[in-house]
Amino acid sequence: MSTLLYRLGHRAFDRPWFVLAGWLVAIGIVIAGIALNGVSVSSGFKVDGTEAQTVLDRVTAELPEVSGGQASVVFVVPEGQRIDTPDRVEAMARAIDAVFGLDQVAAPPKLEPAAGDPSRVPENAQPFRPLMYDGAPVPGALLSARGDTVLFQFQFKVPTTSLANSDVTAVLDAVERSETGTGITALPSDSLKALEVPVGAGEVIGLTVAGIVLVLTLGSVVAAGLPLVNALVGVGIGVGGAYALSTVLSMSSATPVLGLMVGLAVGIDYSLFIVNRQRRLILDQGLAAHEAASRAVGTAGSAVFFAGLTVIVALTALTIIGITMLTVMALVAASTVALAVLIALTMLPALLGLVGERICSVKARHTRRERLADEAHSVADHWVKRVIKYRWPVIAIVATLLGVAAIPAASMELGIPTAATASSDSSARQGYDAISRGFGEGFNGPLLVTAEPTHPGPPITPAVTAKLIQALQQQHNVAAVVPLGAGRSGQLVVLSVIPKSGPSDQATTDLVRALRQPDLDLAKDNQVTLGVTGYTAISIDMSDKLAGVIPQYLGVIVLLSLLILMLVFRSVIVPLVATAGFLLSILATFGVTTAVFTWGWFGSLFAVEGGGPIMSFIPIIATGILYGLAMDYQVFLVSSMRDAYVHGHHGMRSVVHGFDQASRVVVAAALIMIAVFSGFIFSHDIVVKQVGLALAVGILIDAFFVRVTLMPAVMAIVDDRAWWLPRWLDRLIPNLDVEGDRLATLLSQRSSAQATVNDELSALSGNGSTASIQEPGRPQR
Repeated sequence: MSTLLYRLGHRAFDRPWFVLAGWLVAIGIVIAGIALNGVSVSSGFKVDGTEAQTVLDRVTAELPEVSGGQASVVFVVPEGQRIDTPDRVEAMARAIDAVFGLDQVAAPPKLEPAAGDPSRVPENAQPFRPLMYDGAPVPGALLSARGDTVLFQFQFKVPTTSLANSDVTAVLDAVERSETGTGITALPSDSLKALEVPVGAGEVIGLTVAGIVLVLTLGSVVAAGLPLVNALVGVGIGVGGAYALSTVLSMSSATPVLGLMVGLAVGIDYSLFIVNRQRRLILDQGLAAHEAASRAVGTAGSAVFFAGLTVIVALTALTIIGITMLTVMALVAASTVALAVLIALTMLPALLGLVGERICSVKARHTRRERLADEAHSVADHWVKRVIKYRWPVIAIVATLLGVAAIPAASMELGIPTAATASSDSSARQGYDAISRGFGEGFNGPLLVTAEPTHPGPPITPAVTAKLIQALQQQHNVAAVVPLGAGRSGQLVVLSVIPKSGPSDQATTDLVRALRQPDLDLAKDNQVTLGVTGYTAISIDMSDKLAGVIPQYLGVIVLLSLLILMLVFRSVIVPLVATAGFLLSILATFGVTTAVFTWGWFGSLFAVEGGGPIMSFIPIIATGILYGLAMDYQVFLVSSMRDAYVHGHHGMRSVVHGFDQASRVVVAAALIMIAVFSGFIFSHDIVVKQVGLALAVGILIDAFFVRVTLMPAVMAIVDDRAWWLPRWLDRLIPNLDVEGDRLATLLSQRSSAQATVNDELSALSGNGSTASIQEPGRPQR
């Protein structure tokens, strides 16, 4: 492997413009794809194979006019004022009429207050009535009892995943007209968010911090710029390619963001490892930039290849879950990682070829010799020696700290986060609170309930529908029920059920489960079978499905990654220790994430207000990404220890020597990843915020507590037994030469041969003769 990559780096360095032209063509193809196909992403998603999705697919097939995406707009006025003044009602009526005039907006249903005993209306839900204009109700608009809030609810004709950005913008433009000169504020729901560029101030700050770390690590602005350029090209092609395919694949808005996160982090880190190795070869061994770059690609490039492979394996294993949304997210992220590896092995040496000897300044070359004498007194050397000296207490302390941090994970609540946890200055949170005050929390997450005749059974008549509505309104925790539509043959009736409780409340979950019971009295009495979908139902089903496949997923990635690490390290113990350390770090990561988003700890620091659920897919996708990235650090750190062992350092000396060689760049890489992921924590999107925090905390814990602290302590205890491999297994698995032993032998033989040629030339010159000596395999010029 190292010999192959050495040759690849050598040729890329020799022909930089040829290699760069190829990557420019790739960028051009992506830009052309976006220009021709456009971009189509949304906040909606499908959870295949669940009851909620099955019900929704049934509605789509039978009554497409009521199966479209739901949306709402809340109109509010300053406290103490009424919104139902003539001029304000007129402004809202005109805006609502304009919305219903749009091609993609369906006709409005009629929503009535909860019927029956008034005492059944909960304290947290206020009575409401239709908004009236010119003696007639305004379609889809409800006025709160206090007269300060209007809720406008409507449906699109198609799912939100099929909406173009122009469709959403047209709705926003229409409702915003009501704000002109009226004192009204229009607050659209999350489903009416226009497509946003997934890069903001937080991400820019993260990249800036990454750039500073690169300059401090590499000691040169030129050298520091190369990893950034490589990472940006990688995510440009990866994320741009995802956008270009978004009209063909159903893609959530979080998909490109995840690709951007992972692509930036690994793109910078992988290039950093190779550039750092090249500079060390130049400064420590006095090699020319050309030869140093080729050797760096051959050695550090081998580690990059296998580190990237573990991340790709962990991500692509998400496809076994069978959820289309997760499959697309995983493949996009895996593609950006693959691009980062390919760019680091081809484009980076080409750029190094353009930079040439300028990769190391004259000053750096002169001062390096002085620094070499001080390396025995470096921070890394002091740290690893202290860790080894107190290895047993270190292991106990780290295990205890991570165990305590993992405690909140037992209280993790999975679901779909609502605007209730968003920052109070966001329009989504303000709209959520306004709906809750004026109409009750349940209006933030209505349920879609279907009724079909029990087979064999008679069609559902209007009389049966009315009886069913009355029975549903008498169910515990139901605020209102409204018919949305019915099939002509009486085989399907669709109802909207408004709970009294909020979308994330346990009471709403209990209502969904109760309505799904096959022996429910109201269903048997009316000879119907009920189906439930909607926000809360989808959340429940997705959480249940993911919980069922997590053990299978973990088994797949752990098994495959153990095999990869066994090939890299030619060891049984090291892969097992690496995986055990990861289990500690991932549990602690889930604990911290739960404490912030579910318990509300340090919420103000991350613009999170109140506790709520963690997005159902985050634990499993964070596990995949963090496992792959943790193994990155394991490969770079421990492969250096193995290299020291192979070249004569045994016992604790190999741990100290290997740690001294690799820890600085591993720490820099971890800081870069933390900076990049932290930039996404301050996104307005709660899902992006949760992913960013989980990944940043996960890298912090795994890199600094597990890899650079726990791992040296454990390696010192197992001593040279760390590299034990049964003889039969040693003969069975191939030697991938990650440490570059074969490459070193080849280069040594080449140097000896060149020295012999030089001696012969000197001897011939001394005899007064001349000769032409040519390199084997090349024609004489």
